[in-house]
Amino acid sequence: MEEFKWIWRYVKKYRYIMAVGLFISTVVALLNMVAPYVQGMIVDKVIIGGETGLLAALLLAIAGATLVKSVMRYVHQCIFEHVSQNVVYNIREEIYMRMQSLDFEFFDKTKTGDIMSRMTGDLEAVRHFTAFAVNAVFHNLLLFFAVMAILISINFRLTLFLLAVAPPIGFLTYRLAAKVKPAFEAIREQFSKLNSVVQENISGNRVVKAFAKEYYEIEKFSKENGDFRQRNLDAAMIWQKYLPALEGVSGLLPVIVILSGGVMVMRGSLTMGELVTFSGLLWALSGPLRMSGWLVNDIQRFAASAEKIRVFMMREPLIANGENPVLKGRLKGGIEFRNVSFNYGDEKVLKNISFTARPGQTIGIVGPTGSGKSTLVSLICRFYDCTDGEVLVDGINVKDMELKALRRNISVAMQDIFLFSDTIEGNIAYGVPEAPFEDIARVAEIAQAHNFINEFPEGYDTIIGERGVGLSGGQRQRVALARALLKNPAVLILDDTTSSVDIETEHEIREALGEYYKNRTTFIIAHRISSVRSADLILVLDNGEIVERGTHEELIEAGGYYCGIYESQYGDFDEACMEKAV
Repeated sequence: MEEFKWIWRYVKKYRYIMAVGLFISTVVALLNMVAPYVQGMIVDKVIIGGETGLLAALLLAIAGATLVKSVMRYVHQCIFEHVSQNVVYNIREEIYMRMQSLDFEFFDKTKTGDIMSRMTGDLEAVRHFTAFAVNAVFHNLLLFFAVMAILISINFRLTLFLLAVAPPIGFLTYRLAAKVKPAFEAIREQFSKLNSVVQENISGNRVVKAFAKEYYEIEKFSKENGDFRQRNLDAAMIWQKYLPALEGVSGLLPVIVILSGGVMVMRGSLTMGELVTFSGLLWALSGPLRMSGWLVNDIQRFAASAEKIRVFMMREPLIANGENPVLKGRLKGGIEFRNVSFNYGDEKVLKNISFTARPGQTIGIVGPTGSGKSTLVSLICRFYDCTDGEVLVDGINVKDMELKALRRNISVAMQDIFLFSDTIEGNIAYGVPEAPFEDIARVAEIAQAHNFINEFPEGYDTIIGERGVGLSGGQRQRVALARALLKNPAVLILDDTTSSVDIETEHEIREALGEYYKNRTTFIIAHRISSVRSADLILVLDNGEIVERGTHEELIEAGGYYCGIYESQYGDFDEACMEKAV
């Protein structure tokens, strides 16, 4: 029932035009009765009664009803298609808007294939229900009751004989409804898994080929594809069990009419014309009975898909504005962590982190892989909320700030670079689409991307492939860096931004960024000491804790983990470092 309440939220906007469509469907159903009823009159009054003068009028009535019915059926099909497409359009828009509101944790735990299934196969089931099933249910119910009224008015006893098939059809339909919905839910779930396998394989095709794992991926796909086939076959087995039975019981109606009606004609309690009318209207009785199984099938398919869409759309973001968020314009960029801890599920990622970054300072963050470096800076942007403690920007807890205003003041060049299938200029200007070309070229020069961009035949208008295919790793990093710089943020976060560029290019980028850093607070996550050695404060993370902090010189003097990294990268250039480490 909840699924029908849910879909009504979207249909009610078009309820008047849909009412027109249902009215037309009513007229079409009634016009379908004209030909069989008139045929009975022709037998009784023209053929048997000899009233030949009525023949032309009766034939004209059949022709007129057929013509009007054809036109109105076309109109009502257009109406329902129009409504269904608009309903699905609105739902798809809402799904996408909901998806954009969800936070990192949702995307961390939800497969892309699941999301794509909601927006494709499940929405198609909703469209089919709105365009076809709603009208079909209404049309067949109307047809059934209308023909019952006509048949009862002609001969009550023969109608009762025909109704003898209704109880077994009702029982079979009820059983089908109970069995088929779980089967459709299993189909939708498996379809999501199949989509996820395909999506991952397409995204990771270079890795697949690099490791020559094509056959492994084919086997993995074949397993999920086979399971999808099996889920569909399981549903087909349910149809094979109930639909032939429904068809068989409905098929008894002509037998009942011929036997019972024939006897009644011979006894004089039924005219030949009335028997012809019964036979002619038999389709209007058997049709809805036969369709009951198929319509239950469509309704349950809709219910299974609608439930999954509803669950998706009921997801609320964990990261959201409070009741009275603080709305600020340009931030100064002061950052403070006060006893911050963060758990990802049961895993403790950060433990009791405290430090202060004054506006305009540069903070370097180093540490082994998995030490929590990227998670730490993600808390500044409020991609996640800390489990304990506080993260403050300009003295205000980020949880109390208006989310979009906070993120407008922060620019991130992420470790996992994503470039859109667009021009290079479009990718750089993604955060500031109205930026003049001069500014785009300026930040590209700072990121040392301007020269290689101009080497392309189409320069900044060069279309790059999905996820930046067509550019090298270092080129993608420089385009991503330029995109972050163009935003002119109060807080700049560079997460391992130059790991794929050569030492010389990194030095040129660092020199170009020197002046840029002065006007904003900058966080630099890096594995190369050269990227952070000039920072005002360097934090060394290990296992989610700050194990060392200080300037480059102070950390070298301390002779700890940082000093060890320095020695491993620069060799024996600093013997004092080794002596301190001992």
